[in-house]
Amino acid sequence: MRELPHGPIHGRIVTLRDPALEDVDGIVEACNDEATQRFLARLPSPYTTDDARRWITAQVPRGWAEGHAEFAVVLGGSDRIAGAVALGAPTLGGYATSLGYWTAPWARGRGVATDAARTLAQWAFGNGFGRIELTTHPANAASMRVAMAAGFTHEGVRRSAMHDGDRWLDQVVWSRLSTDSGEPMPRALPDLPGGSLADGAITVSPVRDSDSDDMYRLASLPEVIATTVIRHPPTPSSVAERCSTAAYRWIIGERATCAIRDTATGAFAGTIGLYPEPPTGQAMLGYSLVREWRGRGYARRAVRLLADWAFDMAGVARLVAGTAPDNIASQRTLSGAGFTREGYERARLPSIGGGRVDNISWALLPGERADPGGR
Repeated sequence: MRELPHGPIHGRIVTLRDPALEDVDGIVEACNDEATQRFLARLPSPYTTDDARRWITAQVPRGWAEGHAEFAVVLGGSDRIAGAVALGAPTLGGYATSLGYWTAPWARGRGVATDAARTLAQWAFGNGFGRIELTTHPANAASMRVAMAAGFTHEGVRRSAMHDGDRWLDQVVWSRLSTDSGEPMPRALPDLPGGSLADGAITVSPVRDSDSDDMYRLASLPEVIATTVIRHPPTPSSVAERCSTAAYRWIIGERATCAIRDTATGAFAGTIGLYPEPPTGQAMLGYSLVREWRGRGYARRAVRLLADWAFDMAGVARLVAGTAPDNIASQRTLSGAGFTREGYERARLPSIGGGRVDNISWALLPGERADPGGR
């Protein structure tokens, strides 16, 4: 078994060092944080002083003896614990290992986890490892952003691989090889600037876990089901899963799912999504509104906001959308946003019960956007 060297490791903004008993209070506070508890399923709850002492005096030394390497993370200029980072036991004959981290709430948003993960990965490669695997909770968007910023590549999902109390959850898998550059991985779909788009009447922002009830009520409306490409009616659990993994799907560039909200009241008014086709530079738009918010031009406003973001910030070259032949309201929405009707496609889309439905195709190019004064 490879013997790993002890001693502090210095990164760009953090230092990795052995945890000490002086860290106990900070560890207890950080490990009882709501987000830490949610995404580190194996942590005791509540996390006590005895748990922290046991980690420092028994678990960490035992881990080093078994080929692990666990560190406290501190920011330069301070010795207050800001988090922790660790390598798991060697696998594949010592070629591979795993990496995990947590950040204290008072140190978040400062690049602590990214620098700690990047620093420990470089140290591991310098000590003979060739592959490092990192896994994240499917709803832990912050951790996924850390993985990408630290040079890890998305590999996929390991199904039902993580036990969380009384249930099994999927794990998102990321990896970095010693031959990788370590540079941040590019995002196919950037975040919305400032976290949302707005025009005074509506706000478009990423779907959240808390939107699942509103999303289900909208998705289960008969007219929405009839115009959505699905083979089976939505269920509360399927919609909740879609909301909880929306950030993950966005980060890996699969789709951007947003809620449309009335700016004045904050009420949920509908949803709009962007679905890229990376090889072609094309992306598809889809949207639905809650009944009581229809007839106010909110869909057209949302289409214009997301189209501007897609063209100006996400690098989309062409937007497409489809409507049912009898959905006159949606056709007016697209036309009002500058889309051009391109054709009538017979039996284009699958529908509930295994049937096929016709589709009217629409497209928008960057220079064809409607005058926003017409909102």
